[in-house]
Amino acid sequence: MEKVEGYIFSALCSINFLVSCLLFSKVTREQRDPYMDEIFHVPQAQRYCKGKFKEWDPMITTLPGLYLVSVGIIKPMTWLAKLTGSVVCSTAMLRFTNLLFNCGNFYVLYLLISKLHHRDKTRLMLRRILSAVCLSTFPVLYFFTFLYYTDAGSTFFILFAYLMTLYGCHKASALLGVCAVLFRQTNIVWVAFCAGTVVAAKMDDVWRMEYTKKRDEKPPAVRVPLSSQGVKKVITFSLDFFTSPETVKEVMQVTWPYAVVAAGFLLFVLLNEGIVVGDRMSHQVCFNFPQVFYFFSFTYFFSLPVSLCLHRTLRFRNSLKRHPLFFSVITIVSLLLVWKFTYVHKYLLADNRHFPFYIWKNIYQRHKLIRFLLVPAYIFTGWNFLETLKSRSFFLSLAYLTCLVLATIPQELLEFRYFIVPYLMYRLHMPLPTFSRLVGEFLLYTVVNVATIYLFIAKSFSWPLSLATQRFMW
Repeated sequence: MEKVEGYIFSALCSINFLVSCLLFSKVTREQRDPYMDEIFHVPQAQRYCKGKFKEWDPMITTLPGLYLVSVGIIKPMTWLAKLTGSVVCSTAMLRFTNLLFNCGNFYVLYLLISKLHHRDKTRLMLRRILSAVCLSTFPVLYFFTFLYYTDAGSTFFILFAYLMTLYGCHKASALLGVCAVLFRQTNIVWVAFCAGTVVAAKMDDVWRMEYTKKRDEKPPAVRVPLSSQGVKKVITFSLDFFTSPETVKEVMQVTWPYAVVAAGFLLFVLLNEGIVVGDRMSHQVCFNFPQVFYFFSFTYFFSLPVSLCLHRTLRFRNSLKRHPLFFSVITIVSLLLVWKFTYVHKYLLADNRHFPFYIWKNIYQRHKLIRFLLVPAYIFTGWNFLETLKSRSFFLSLAYLTCLVLATIPQELLEFRYFIVPYLMYRLHMPLPTFSRLVGEFLLYTVVNVATIYLFIAKSFSWPLSLATQRFMW
């Protein structure tokens, strides 16, 4: 059966690459010149191709991981193919590196799904493969496969690092984490998540041992505490865990590679006087708490085929009836966060090439009360989000939620690209959906991909005072 799975997966890999190549060819023919952020990334990579490693565009805000990897791939390829002239490190050639990352993401996602959902391998074979197909075509990530952006490579290295963590290869995971940070500095949060999963697994083990000592029955994994007694028990256990020299020593023996990466990143921040390396004025850190609400809504939409459930909606209604005080407090807090901590970046209001511009214009700017009226929807999507995570250990869920907050709230700009990694991590840890739901998910992603790529290719426009062609994108 494993051979059959291998044959099916290999065939789908080939089909994925072929379809992506055809789309890549079409996109590149329509948009030959660098577009949007490519006007910074492409010239910088071309400088590196010429060996000019000391030249740097001050408008670039990320580290040079994308350019270094591109040169490392393209130079040997062009030498073997005996290519010379302008084709070497051309815009098309640089974009092609993201096609390779797309294939890598497909493979790593499949391995992650197989590792995280390893039970009953034979029966779940098609569901695992289809899950990998769906996530590799996740619209926001898949769109940037055809442009020279950092997203495909950044996602690849984070997913690969997490895979190595699951297999216990922590030095390799930390090294891959460094590569991910070189693509995008905020990936340090997901390197911390890799370390957090190790700590969470250890806490689960100690929890089970403590439970076994007290009761002669199979110990359960700790779930989300729903009562004050449960919360007190988890807090007491956590304090005992982190104040025990023995457990701290055991954890540090495993997680020290991640600690080295964290120390190196902290040194970089101190020397650089911040995280951003270029245009600092356009990337200010703030406390944009509604970013989490936007993420919940974003996640609910894209996971709708695999998470929509009448019984879950009824459970939410019952929860409202059983805990009116709790949900009232949550509503009040959410309203305060929306009122006092909503930040609107100048790019969001000015750049009509991005889809978030139209979402903000047509929904949030219709009336000043709209952002408050959406709070009940945020609460429902947030509840649905947390309900899905209940299938996982509480400590793992806590590590993920902490990293989610750190990855989203400091961002002033509403940019769906920033949601790629947290969404994939969420989706990977969901219970494996049924085959019919996965088909629905694939159809949704396909429709969105077709629509967005069609808009990019066929619905170009121009600004009044500019002759340059403008295109719609994420």
